[in-house]
Amino acid sequence: QVQLVESGGGLVQPGGSLRLSCAASGYIFSINAMGWYRQNPGNQRDLVAAIDSSGTTTYADSVKGRFTISRDNAKRTVYLQMNSLKPEDTAVYYCKVRLRGKDYWGQGTQVTVSS
Repeated sequence: QVQLVESGGGLVQPGGSLRLSCAASGYIFSINAMGWYRQNPGNQRDLVAAIDSSGTTTYADSVKGRFTISRDNAKRTVYLQMNSLKPEDTAVYYCKVRLRGKDYWGQGTQVTVSS
């Protein structure tokens, strides 16, 4: 079965960095695009960054130049390097894969940016 497990969240001061990881299993990882999303209570889940099977990336305007998405197909893992973090980056971060028209999500990892 498809499983996505996020890790790497935590509390960080403004201007700091974190690297999130999403370990995938249960499907052919290398041929599928992956995405990172974030959500705060009462808000919708928004796309932060995505990477396709060829390594082409897409970013939300709010994170361009600060966040970098990457993937390691041998480790079946997608990463989100987050630099110059701001309080407004605080959210639960989720990774997602879409397979045959169905979305699969991880359990999420909390990122809190605060002094």
